[in-house]
Amino acid sequence: MSAPADRTASRAPADRTPVLVAGAGPVGLTAALVLARAGVPVTVLEAGGALAAESRASTFHPPTLEMLDGLGVADALVARGLIARTFQYRDRHTGPVAELDLAVLSEDTPYPYRVQCEQNKLTPLLADALAEFPGAELRFGCKVADVRQDDSSVTAVLDDGRIVRGSHLLAADGAHSAVRHSLGVGFEGMTYPERFLVASLDADLTTELPGLAPIAYVLDPDEWLVLLRTPDHWRILLPTPDGTSDEAELARLEERLARLRADMGVAGPWRVAHASLYRVHQRVAAGFRRGRVLLCGDAAHVNNPLGGMGMNSGIHDAVLLATPLAALVRGEPGADAELDAAAEARRLCALTYVGAQTHRNWERLRVRDPEARAELLAELRATAADPVRSRGALLRSSMIASLRPVS
Repeated sequence: MSAPADRTASRAPADRTPVLVAGAGPVGLTAALVLARAGVPVTVLEAGGALAAESRASTFHPPTLEMLDGLGVADALVARGLIARTFQYRDRHTGPVAELDLAVLSEDTPYPYRVQCEQNKLTPLLADALAEFPGAELRFGCKVADVRQDDSSVTAVLDDGRIVRGSHLLAADGAHSAVRHSLGVGFEGMTYPERFLVASLDADLTTELPGLAPIAYVLDPDEWLVLLRTPDHWRILLPTPDGTSDEAELARLEERLARLRADMGVAGPWRVAHASLYRVHQRVAAGFRRGRVLLCGDAAHVNNPLGGMGMNSGIHDAVLLATPLAALVRGEPGADAELDAAAEARRLCALTYVGAQTHRNWERLRVRDPEARAELLAELRATAADPVRSRGALLRSSMIASLRPVS
């Protein structure tokens, strides 16, 4: 669902103070829907004039699908996406090394697969579901610039000076979060030396690379890459050297793709439908709760995209923080302590699980030492060949292990 600026999805009751949500991406809309379904009035403040059209993240892991099923939108998302039951590791020159099959998780989740679907196909589903609730409001053209709070309320100050008041505020306004800045919350971490270049191709790579899985991590000490299928395109993610300009890297994309085709024995050509280049960071906010304000998604933590954990962990934040927040708003005993515990648990997950897993993914793709590389390839093959080891690895990569005990 999209709408012109200031148009609302539905009007909140005038006599009830809503919870405010900054940002109408997948994280903010998920949080808003959790609140609305719990009977809590909610107002979503979105800076843009409509829902974002950029595809951005495109992988949905099993526990995320479970959460979206609980919100009534998983079936529609799966219907719009592509089910990926396997992913593989490949050598840039010699081809497949190991393939993991999520079917081994069939006893662990009703969704033993990933769904490849751009996030801009999820947000209209969430917005339409939100519009069914009379206490929910979605406002476009409302960029939050500052946040103030006292013992009983939160005030969001928009960039044009308008103010919106709520009982609490959940910030899902991205990595450059104005809410986080206004609270003075630190955002420590590191920036990767490479930028990541993502190209969407109008080509069917499966016909050119027989046996190619829908997700392929291609190991190479000089130029690793990721191949990722979406319903509309194949995407290629390539690292770029530090110290060059964005313009220069985009200009030599065709040259790099030609070299890749030569390495893989593919004739091509590949038509580039779209390409973009961006810096990649690993950062976590110093705290996810400050009084009546909560941070989630990229406003709370960012990580590299290797493994597809960014949007997924943000959706997990939204569900796991909005649920105790709804209980707090309803006045349930112990809800304030539960919300504190949930905020700290999500921060710990970002630090010790999401950040660690994604950084390890980056390290293993670029192993240079021949002995270490041989050991890694042997480990990957052994993991794929052993159902027990495979299940353990998939519980971690699917993010199930980040959310519940597994044995």
